[in-house]
Amino acid sequence: MVLSAGLTAVTDALNAAALSTYDKVIVAYSGGKDSNACVLHLLECGVPREKIELWHHEIDGREGSTLMDWPVTPAYCRAFAAAVGVPIYFSWLEGGFEREMTKCDERKAPTHWENLDGTIGTAGGKRGKLSTRWKFPQKSADLSVRWCSSYLKIDVCATALRNQPRFRGIKTLMVTGERAQESAGRAKYKKFEPDKADNRNAKRDSSRRHVDHWRPIHSWLEEEVWAIHQRWGVNPHPAYHAGFARTSCQFCIFANPNQWASARAVSPERFQTVVNYEEFFGVTIDRKGRSLRMIADAGTPYTLDPEALAACRDHDYHGTIFPETEWALPLGAFGESDGPV
Repeated sequence: MVLSAGLTAVTDALNAAALSTYDKVIVAYSGGKDSNACVLHLLECGVPREKIELWHHEIDGREGSTLMDWPVTPAYCRAFAAAVGVPIYFSWLEGGFEREMTKCDERKAPTHWENLDGTIGTAGGKRGKLSTRWKFPQKSADLSVRWCSSYLKIDVCATALRNQPRFRGIKTLMVTGERAQESAGRAKYKKFEPDKADNRNAKRDSSRRHVDHWRPIHSWLEEEVWAIHQRWGVNPHPAYHAGFARTSCQFCIFANPNQWASARAVSPERFQTVVNYEEFFGVTIDRKGRSLRMIADAGTPYTLDPEALAACRDHDYHGTIFPETEWALPLGAFGESDGPV
């Protein structure tokens, strides 16, 4: 199937002169289709590979087992970065989703990130208020209760930026892949603004950190996202081949009944662990009286390709980012994409 490239790919771009003023361009990279589109768009805009870094925030951390995310995601991210010729660095909140969710009279955990020399940087975890969660993030636009986005992604990224001296005294562009088409809330996001980690007005020159935030594909339609995949011949994340329209977390709190039913079919044991937590907390994710089990039972699993399912469950990625076969839309393209509102 041939997709047409939309005009927004051109009209939403910072001009080449503006892009050339940045010393570093960081892509908050999830491994999903919109993250891929951001990276490919930067390359099409002429941004040198040596300026680009991909940053992946590991939702489940590195201290325990995978609970919420796709097991294959970190490996896919590494494979994509290697294939396009740019470095990738990982960061995470210690203990990830599970520790934060089960926090009981504890401080926020430390944040960790990979440095250029292979060492691990750490910040936080020693100060702050003691608090207790004992519930899943809530389905809300308010990030104080939908803490999975803020604590496990946004804050992790900002902390890693603020605590690396290499970003002082230079100009950095942070790139994320939110699109207006995804939700009414995301439609209100600014395409360009100072980043949360920006500190350009610090009194001391040695402390200044100029960080802008750009959402280059904010006006793109899904057709344009898949069109850039087709132009480059990119093989997307295995979850798309398994019928899912979004990667995000495998067990995303915003998932609809069909998505929960499908996620259960992919990983029944992990689904049961999530259900056990919900029952233990006595607070449902949906907050409308429906348990996860009820929601999944009301859905119909996608027609799941066995090969794609095996790839999703694997902690290694055995595919090829640029296969020598004719490009085709994955099964999940233009499907149900319930997500953050």
